[in-house]
Amino acid sequence: MSKRQFSILHGLDNEDDDPVLSTINLIDVFMVVIGMLLIAIVNNPISPFAKDKVTIIRNEGKPNMEIITKDGQKVVHFKASGASGEGNGEKAGTAYRMKDGTMVYVPAQ
Repeated sequence: MSKRQFSILHGLDNEDDDPVLSTINLIDVFMVVIGMLLIAIVNNPISPFAKDKVTIIRNEGKPNMEIITKDGQKVVHFKASGASGEGNGEKAGTAYRMKDGTMVYVPAQ
């Protein structure tokens, strides 16, 4: 049996023993991982590449609540002090939440 017949019968090629092929496969895997990370960065709403206006509320309703607003390249952080708000205003109307979740504002007469 010749070497060629042996390799055909057993499915062996000369390339199967090449250690560079496994290195190339690892490089391919890392390229896919890097591509996925770049896609995740671009799709993040706080990403520097996003041009949308985004508002994020962290720890909603708690004393350490934080509001992050991003408008283009400008990012603004608002931190709650934990104190209740006060002011010198007057009632301007009433807001009602409907069964479908919409809000209706009725101005005071």
